Amino acid sequence: MQPLYDDMIPGITDRQAGYARAVAESLAEVADCVVADPVRGRADAERAMRAFENDDLDGVLVVMLTYGPSLRVTRVLHEARLPLCLANIQPDPVVTPEWDMADMTYNQGIHGAQDTANAMVRAGRAFTVVTEEWPSEAFRERVGRWARAARAVTAWKRLRVGIFGYAMNGMGDARFDETAWARKLGPEVEVIAPGALHRAMGELPESAVAELMAEEDARFAVDERLSKEEREDHARMQLAIEHLLTERDCGAYSTHFDAIGEDGRFARLPMAAASSLMAKGYGFAGEGDALAASIVYAGHRLAGDGHFTEMYAMDFPTDSILMSHMGEGNWKVARADEPVRLIKRPLGIGGLDDPPTLLFRIQPGPATLASLVALGGERFRLVVAEGEVLDSQELPALEMPYGQFRPDSGIRGCMDAWLRAGGTHHMVMNLGRTAADWAVFCELAGIEYVRV
Repeated sequence: MQPLYDDMIPGITDRQAGYARAVAESLAEVADCVVADPVRGRADAERAMRAFENDDLDGVLVVMLTYGPSLRVTRVLHEARLPLCLANIQPDPVVTPEWDMADMTYNQGIHGAQDTANAMVRAGRAFTVVTEEWPSEAFRERVGRWARAARAVTAWKRLRVGIFGYAMNGMGDARFDETAWARKLGPEVEVIAPGALHRAMGELPESAVAELMAEEDARFAVDERLSKEEREDHARMQLAIEHLLTERDCGAYSTHFDAIGEDGRFARLPMAAASSLMAKGYGFAGEGDALAASIVYAGHRLAGDGHFTEMYAMDFPTDSILMSHMGEGNWKVARADEPVRLIKRPLGIGGLDDPPTLLFRIQPGPATLASLVALGGERFRLVVAEGEVLDSQELPALEMPYGQFRPDSGIRGCMDAWLRAGGTHHMVMNLGRTAADWAVFCELAGIEYVRV
């Protein structure tokens, strides 16, 4: 409608363009904003969206500068590749007796937002809505949450998950239709032969191995029982895995102990490698679980420092769950008051030699669990639980990363709901309360969201 308003109120386009820039500037602490010129019709809208997509931005925040009839933008928003957020805001948050027709026109974005939202709902297009006073902290917080989710979803749609060997036989909650997953959500699976890992290990220069070991000496408390041979072999596996992930453009991966052990060319499992690659931002899951590896990657992008884990046992007196896995965990979630230890650790699983393992306890405080569930076809669900990692007892015989998580809903209520929702046994943990972030992520990605 902008051409009509230009005749009625000369200068309105420039005025409202300044309002758009002011909104973007107010969001500088939570998002890097690129502001398009005011959209005055369908051609402008299509031109602006092409520019956003060509610049590989993470999402589009739609702000009504005046009333805008939805048919001008229905097609471009329906076909947009980027996550969308409709900011239901206006320049002046207060209606006053001094308002004239110009003020009414400047601030009438609400019914344009209604028209546009109606068109997107009818088209089945997912989008987020934020209704706030735009200069407020609440507006910045809500748009910041959407921006983080948009960044995570956009990265996730391009994700490739490398699977070394194959997935664990009989593990049903990690099975899914790869074609439906790629079609609906975007990630794809890249199978990597163990032989490629063996060759990559042999081609590494000695200097790279020595450099990684020196970094470990500086960062971790290294077990004196670890031999140079054990450490060099572990370092070669970590560097070779990362080389293959980079070469094949994979942001996440999974190894299965049988695929490594049965190959016959490897001396040990890459336990410490998984911990350090997670700390570098790679998604990871054990046993060839691509779903879990992908959600750990999403956790990195959404909330920072995703940690792969599983529920090992319930502790009813503390109303908590022991969280651990075979030996893989992101050491960036370790307690700040204890050193992360690189230990010599016997492990019968896989039938190989002792794998160097990073051992730590999880930092006490608020935390969130998220599990990606394949429901069949193109239906996927995220099961989320918020709670607290306790400052709990030490378990001296447990030689793998661990902590005790007390869900806000208690272990009885949480586990009843988790199991009813089909929550898997592999999951991502993020420190902090991030359920609201995951809810927006699901909204943008087209995933069912269940909080337990």
